[in-house]
Amino acid sequence: LAAAAFAQNSPAHGSSPSVTVAPIGTVVVPRGGKAPLNIDLQVNRGFHVNSNKPNDELLLPTVVHINPPQGIMIVNIQYPEGEQLALAFMGKDKLSVYSGDFAVTADVRIPRSAALGTLRVHGEVKYQACDNRQCFPPKTTPLEFDVRVVRPKAKK
Repeated sequence: LAAAAFAQNSPAHGSSPSVTVAPIGTVVVPRGGKAPLNIDLQVNRGFHVNSNKPNDELLLPTVVHINPPQGIMIVNIQYPEGEQLALAFMGKDKLSVYSGDFAVTADVRIPRSAALGTLRVHGEVKYQACDNRQCFPPKTTPLEFDVRVVRPKAKK
C-alpha cells in the first residue's frame, strides 16, 4: 500500500498522465427542485491538461460528459478558468491548463413528475495530458454517482 501511495505522488517520470475523479457523494434532490453537483478532479503531479477553453483551437479541451437517466437533467456546467502556462519552446504563447486539483460544478434538476428513489448517473472526463516536453494521447476517465429523488419539504 505504501508503494502505491508513493507512486501517486512521485514526479512525472514515475507516474502516468491521468486525471482522477474523487468519489462523488449521493446528490439528494426534491421533486421539482435542483441541487448542486461538484466533480472534484486531480491531475497527476508533473502533468497538466488543457483547460475547457484552450488558447488554441487545435488543442483538445477538457470536457465532462454526463449521461443522466430519463428524468434527470444536468444543467449549468461550469469549468474553472485555466491557469496560463508558459513553456520555453512556445515563445510568447501560453497554454490555458489545469494542474493539481480542480472542480467542475453543475446543477442537478428533477421534474415534479419524477418517481421517488435513487438513480445511477454515468459519465466521463475527456482530456489530453501533457508534461513540459510532450503531450500524450487523449484519454477518458469514467465517473458515476447516485441521485436520490425525495419528496419536497412541506411549506409552512
